[in-house]
Amino acid sequence: MTHPREVLLGAQAGAVSLPVCDHYSGVEVRMRKSLQLQAEMRQEFGTCVFDVTLDCEDGAPVGGEAEHAALVTELALQADASAHVAVRVHPVDHPCFEADVATIVGQAGARLRHVMIPKVESPADVAVAAAALDRAGHPALPLHVLVESPAAVHRAFDIAAHPRVQSISFGLMDFVSAHAGAIPASGMGVSGQFTHPLVVRAKLEIASACHAHGKVPSHCVVTEFSDTQAMRSAAGRAAQELGYTRMWSIHPAQIRPILEAMAPDAQAIEQASAILLAAMAAQWAPISHQGQLHDRASYRFFWQVLQRAFDTGRALPAEVRAFFQTSQEK
Repeated sequence: MTHPREVLLGAQAGAVSLPVCDHYSGVEVRMRKSLQLQAEMRQEFGTCVFDVTLDCEDGAPVGGEAEHAALVTELALQADASAHVAVRVHPVDHPCFEADVATIVGQAGARLRHVMIPKVESPADVAVAAAALDRAGHPALPLHVLVESPAAVHRAFDIAAHPRVQSISFGLMDFVSAHAGAIPASGMGVSGQFTHPLVVRAKLEIASACHAHGKVPSHCVVTEFSDTQAMRSAAGRAAQELGYTRMWSIHPAQIRPILEAMAPDAQAIEQASAILLAAMAAQWAPISHQGQLHDRASYRFFWQVLQRAFDTGRALPAEVRAFFQTSQEK
């Protein structure tokens, strides 16, 4: 039987599937707790519902960068084989970049899902990062990039087009700071970042660039970590209004609200399951479902609903879940 992914997905349209939450930590005790929490939630949901990105940049202490890179390497190597572990290294023009990559990727690259490169300004920066990973012995390791300036946003489509780029994240704080006070401080808050025109425009540019090239747009962090409702609202707006399919977390309390906000509800899962199973029975020819016609154009959408449901640990009918057992639960 042909897998729905083979029939429905091409170069665009969600060809890359990642957990909807990317959790960052850069202090040793928090990094260890993050990996432990990931294992516990994998057991709970039956799949890995968030990545853990071990941070060597803004979330890590200043000073002792070589020692920190060695610690990150050790944690990546010690993590369970099924863990989703990544690393954020320094920017490509930072004195520690080459050493970060040589140490962490050189020794633990086989355990990493991706490498996050901050402060990417152009495709040339991506090429520098890709070459460094190649020298470290991992030419197939994906790159995630963080776009944080007005000029980088302008080049988002060219950055997304690079074959090594798997995802683009938006760096809200640096983006606002780059405007010399033209964007007020409220533009960095949970409300203002969804209303200020320059911030919203930047977010839309990044999301559009990612979708044009089949990459994953990842929404910026929300600093109001103690406000669960604000977190859930921000994640929901990022997904439903701006087209983001992934979001950063910097505190364990943010992970579940992100999962809940980005997950399809039970009704959407039921509808998507019914349509996809009927489509398969018709060998992907057009069908009628509850008075509406559907063909492969809409089947693609409903498959993506089911993919997102699986990625967020939602319950799926047995016939549907079978499609994810071997290829996704790893």
